[in-house]
Amino acid sequence: MKCNSTPLHGLLLLTPSVYTDARGHFFESFNAKTFKQVAGIQPDFVQTNESLSRRGVLRGLHWQTPPKAQGKLVRVVRGAVFDVAVDLRENSETFGQWYGCELSDENHAQLWVPPGFAHGFLTLTETAITSYQVTEHHSPDHEQCLAWNDPVLNIAWPLKRVGVAKPILSPKDEQGVPFMELK
Repeated sequence: MKCNSTPLHGLLLLTPSVYTDARGHFFESFNAKTFKQVAGIQPDFVQTNESLSRRGVLRGLHWQTPPKAQGKLVRVVRGAVFDVAVDLRENSETFGQWYGCELSDENHAQLWVPPGFAHGFLTLTETAITSYQVTEHHSPDHEQCLAWNDPVLNIAWPLKRVGVAKPILSPKDEQGVPFMELK
């Protein structure tokens, strides 16, 4: 597994070693020992989530506040997404900055999203199955949603690439709060 840092401290892009032959391919999507060696951390995952999304669906930007803050290891099982993380750690040098990358079933890349980051993705393919392991159970009382189209963040969502002017959002995601109104 290769571990690449991103411009946002603690946010990591991981690429597993993929073994391919005439039968297909094999890779370890998670190995605690390897993750500790390459990333320097050992998350304690308590839940695995999976979502199926259609082209143009945007999920996010979500996070949970302390004491229920979540770290996430995100990967795509089928299809492709534009995955985004926003640093919401007030004492961070990169507070208010975002990072985006493509995660797909072809590149097998994974994104480690530490606690204190908002996370979301836009589905790029006809459908995509996204799987993510989390370090804290879902807690509706601690869940927050940041506006996907916040003008201060100015996230460069590739909407034209998927052929939509506005993404498909859940009612909750339609009500995301602006960055400047975060408490």
